Amino acid sequence: ITDLGALRIFDPGHPRRPVVAAGVPWFLAVFGRDSLLTSWMLLPWDASLAVGTLQTLAERQGSGFDPASEEEPGRILHEVRFGPAASLALGGRSNYYGTADATPLFVMLLGELHRWGGHDAEVRDLLPHADRALEWVERYGDADGDGFVEYACKTSRGLVNQGWKDSWDGVNFADGRIAEPPIALAEVQGYTYAAYQARARLARAYGDTATAAHWAAKAVRIKRAFNDAFWLPARGWYATALDRDKRPVDALTSNIGHCLWTGIADKDKAVQVAAHLLSDDMFSGWGIRTLAASMTAYNPMSYHNGSIWPHDNAICAAGLMRYGFTSHAQRVTEAVLDATGHFGHRPPELFCGFPRTDYRAPIPYPTSCSPQAWAAAAPLLLLHTLLRLT
Repeated sequence: ITDLGALRIFDPGHPRRPVVAAGVPWFLAVFGRDSLLTSWMLLPWDASLAVGTLQTLAERQGSGFDPASEEEPGRILHEVRFGPAASLALGGRSNYYGTADATPLFVMLLGELHRWGGHDAEVRDLLPHADRALEWVERYGDADGDGFVEYACKTSRGLVNQGWKDSWDGVNFADGRIAEPPIALAEVQGYTYAAYQARARLARAYGDTATAAHWAAKAVRIKRAFNDAFWLPARGWYATALDRDKRPVDALTSNIGHCLWTGIADKDKAVQVAAHLLSDDMFSGWGIRTLAASMTAYNPMSYHNGSIWPHDNAICAAGLMRYGFTSHAQRVTEAVLDATGHFGHRPPELFCGFPRTDYRAPIPYPTSCSPQAWAAAAPLLLLHTLLRLT
C-alpha cells in the first residue's frame, strides 16, 4: 500500500486526479494497461485511482491517425512520456498507442467501477469514451473483420508484440517458432468479451435495453467463436494466440488463466485449464510460470518465457476462483505470498521460474522493477479473490 501511494503521479492540470506510474526505475510513467489493471485490483478499497486513471486516459484517447505513434480514433494509449524523455519514447511521441488490450480494459474497468457504486456521475461522463473505445475494437482492432482483436505494429519504433507479454519473443509456438503478426491474443479476446458484457450491464442500468441487447449478443458471439478457434482439444488448453494465417499458436502459457478471469472460457474446458496451470510444467512452487517448462522457448530467466509475475498469478487465481477451483486459487496465493516474503514483502515486477524444489528461495530477475504498481497491488487482488468480494 505504501508503494502504491509512492507511485502515484498527478497531472499539473488536474492536481486532484491520481494515476499510478507503472514502476521504478524503468517505467515511471502512465501505462494504459498497467494503470487500468492496478486500479481494478484496488477497487474494493479505493476507487479514486480507477476514476483518475479512466479520466486521464479518456482525455488522451485517440482522435486521429498517426502511424508513428499508432494512434487511431478511440484507441487507449500504451504509455505517456513527458519532458526530455518524450524524445526517447516509443513512436517518438509523448503518447504511444501501440497496445491491443488497453482499449477493452478501459471499458471493463468502467463497468467494474459502476458495479462497486458511488461514482455514477463520473461513469456517465465517461460512457461516450467507452463507446468510442468499442468502436475502435470493432473497426480498427478487428481490421480483417473475423470477430477477433489483433495487432500488427505500424512503426519501426514501436512494439512488435502489443499484449502484456510485449517482448519481441513473447508470443511463440510450442516448438519455439516466433508467431508473425497480425496476432490475435487469447487474453485480449477475453478482455473484449468482458468489455462487451460491461457495456451491456451499463446500458441495462441506465434503461437502454436496445444497447444492452446489442452488446450482450456480441459477447455471446465472441465467446462461441473464441472457444471454437482457440481451444486445442488434443492438448487440453487454449492457444495463446492466432497468427497471421489464423493458425493456433499452441504454446502452453499463463495467458489461459486470464481467459478464466474474464469468463470467456467454456465451463467444460475450465477443468483442464485449471489442471494445466497447477501442473509441474507451469507451477514452479513459487507461482505460475509465463510459459510451461516443456515448451521449446522456455527459459526460467527470460522476461516472458518462463518467469513468474505476481500480477499475472493474481489474475490467474481470480480466474480459478471464478470457476470454483478454490484449492487451486489458495495454492497460487500461498506460493506468491511465500515468494514475496523473500523479497522483503515487496513483490517485484517478476522473478525467475526455477522450481522451488531446487532452491530455498525464489531467484530474483536482475532488472526487475521494484516497486512496481501491479505487483504491489497483486496481494490486494489475492485477498479480494479469497474473500470472494464481487
